[in-house]
Amino acid sequence: MAQVLEFKLPDLGEGLTEAEIVRWLVEVGDVVAIDQPVVEVETAKAMVEVPCPYGGVVTARFGEEGTELPVGAPLITVAVGERPASASGSGDTASEGSGNVLVGYGTSEAPARRRRVRQERPVSGGSATAGQAGAAAAPVQAQAA
Repeated sequence: MAQVLEFKLPDLGEGLTEAEIVRWLVEVGDVVAIDQPVVEVETAKAMVEVPCPYGGVVTARFGEEGTELPVGAPLITVAVGERPASASGSGDTASEGSGNVLVGYGTSEAPARRRRVRQERPVSGGSATAGQAGAAAAPVQAQAA
C-alpha cells in the first residue's frame, strides 16, 4: 500500500523565513529518488536546489514558479511504498526516507563524494614538509631552486 507523505519547505538556515520557487525539477507523476532535488528556490541569500527526503511518485506540487512560500509550507506530496514495475525490492519504502532536509547533505551519495588526502608518494629532496605542502597547491613551485 502506498502512503502519501508531504514534504514541506525546510528551514534553509541563517534565519531565512521564506523562499521563492524559481523552477520545478519534477512533475506530478514523476518518480523521485531519496535526496533527489525536486525544486530550485531562491532565498534572500542564495539560489538552491531542495532535495526530497522521500522516494516515490510525486502526487502534488504546491506553488507555481515565482510564488514565495514560508518555511514549513508544503512543497510536494510523494506516494511512497510502491515501487515502479521496473524496480525490484522489498516494496516497503515508507520507512526509507532519509530524514535529511538540509541542502548539501545527502545520505545516498555523500560517502562517495568525499575526497581524502592521501600521501602515498615518497617525498624526495631537501625538505619533506615543503614538498608535501607545495605538492597540492603548486607542484611546479615545489621543485624551484
